[in-house]
Amino acid sequence: MNLRMIGLGAAVVCATLLPLVALAGQASGPGPGPGDGDGDAKPPADAGLLPGLGLGGGPDATPPTEPPPSAASAPTGPPAAVPARTSHCGPELTSPDGIEAQTCVLTEGPDTWGRTYYRNAGGQRLDAILTLMGPAGRTVQVRCAVAARDEPGACETPRERARGAVSAYSAVAEFAGAGEGTSTPLLLRAGSNTAAAGGS
Repeated sequence: MNLRMIGLGAAVVCATLLPLVALAGQASGPGPGPGDGDGDAKPPADAGLLPGLGLGGGPDATPPTEPPPSAASAPTGPPAAVPARTSHCGPELTSPDGIEAQTCVLTEGPDTWGRTYYRNAGGQRLDAILTLMGPAGRTVQVRCAVAARDEPGACETPRERARGAVSAYSAVAEFAGAGEGTSTPLLLRAGSNTAAAGGS
């Protein structure tokens, strides 16, 4: 009788303890294996460094990418070459009235134009007529007012595309007293081509 009661009590105790032992084993997980060193705790697989960078964690998180290079930092080619300017000038001429002038034909890339440099020490206002002559009888003419002061100045024609060889162009500047009509005397003529024009 006593042995039967003891056996039944032991069976009840085992039936109660076995589920508790199984639950405790599942909560603690498997113990450290032979290759786990000292058995230090490991972070979850989805922890990573990204949460510390403020970029969000988890297995779907992607690392930051570098921004594309801006247009300002992109390499550029060599700067465009600036066309050289050349000039073909006649001699510096001086009139007895105190007018000095030198006339040139200038070229830069495909453009050509005429320019005259002057100084008026005669004490009177003048008109300068500058004419650029090109191939096939083409001419461009401008009138410039020359102040009555002994300071350097310049007068030039508009630029135009060269038609033919630049050597076919010439320029001449004529200085006369300011006024209308043909009665004003010519004081100085200065040309870019000494064979075609000279001083007077």
